[in-house]
Amino acid sequence: MTWQEVLENARGNVGPYCKACNICNGKACGKTVPGPGAKGVGDTAVRNYEAWQRIRVNLDTITENRTPDTSFTFFGYDMKYPIFAGPVGAVNLHYGDKMNDVEYNNILVPGCREAGIAAFTGDGVNPVVMEASSKAIAEADGCGVPTIKPWDPDTLQIKYRLVHESNAVAAAMDIDGAGLPFLQNLTPPAGSKTVEELGEIVKSVGRPFIVKGIMTVKGALKAKKAGAAGIVVSNHGGRVQDQCPSTAEVLPAIAKAVGDEMMILVDGGIRSGVDIFKALAMGADAVVIARPYVTAVYGGGKEGILALTEKLGGELRDTMKMCGAADLGEITEDCVFYGKF
Repeated sequence: MTWQEVLENARGNVGPYCKACNICNGKACGKTVPGPGAKGVGDTAVRNYEAWQRIRVNLDTITENRTPDTSFTFFGYDMKYPIFAGPVGAVNLHYGDKMNDVEYNNILVPGCREAGIAAFTGDGVNPVVMEASSKAIAEADGCGVPTIKPWDPDTLQIKYRLVHESNAVAAAMDIDGAGLPFLQNLTPPAGSKTVEELGEIVKSVGRPFIVKGIMTVKGALKAKKAGAAGIVVSNHGGRVQDQCPSTAEVLPAIAKAVGDEMMILVDGGIRSGVDIFKALAMGADAVVIARPYVTAVYGGGKEGILALTEKLGGELRDTMKMCGAADLGEITEDCVFYGKF
């Protein structure tokens, strides 16, 4: 199954908001929420995509002719590519009622494992969502990252149990989910966490913990102080706050501040293997891609996941070869060009 075939199939299954565009750049869906769009004027998702396009790669073919090694190790788990599918919730609301969250994650988790990568899974107000995704991760031998919303303490205790039962290689919290409407006005309160509260969460999870939703050096240092093993540089695809900078704009400073001490992942508008190469050169260890993997599942199930992953991996491999990088460790900042033209 080709990626173009996946897109064509998806157009008959998603909607009415997502258009399964050839280029998922945030323009067609704009500010559609519900839907896959961004909050407010809807330009943060567009800015995420366009920022990567302004960065260029530096050719270097005066080097030994080697087959690039794209393998990546995630807290002891070996992956074919430094790619994760991102956590997405309420797919039936945002992408179309051909599928619900349970059905979606039951395809996404094993499909990613079979493709040689791993999936972050979402969370929601319906407890069945995380129960089912945790079960899917357990059945995939822990290949997955359950992602918890910043709930109140009592709800978090239930989520910890699910993480432990999943035997997941790592767990995460999308801390920027504090801005989601369904987390507002709960008793006891859910939402943002102090460094101390986050530290207690890290201890309770009992495995490598990743904080998703970091957009500043200050935030990265707070996550580090709380004991997080990694972060995802992310603005939630523009869905929790209008008028944010793009992830590409803030990644280099964050990576330079904490990259030697924490795993750095990045999401937001990454749509090709060339974009992945740029992200790694700018300090990320791996990338997280959400919306296109939803399209992949709706358009081809596990075959769609494989088609997208191999498309991205092939583009990454080609770029590495043309830019003189034999493995991921050789993708350094001098491989990209920030100049204006």
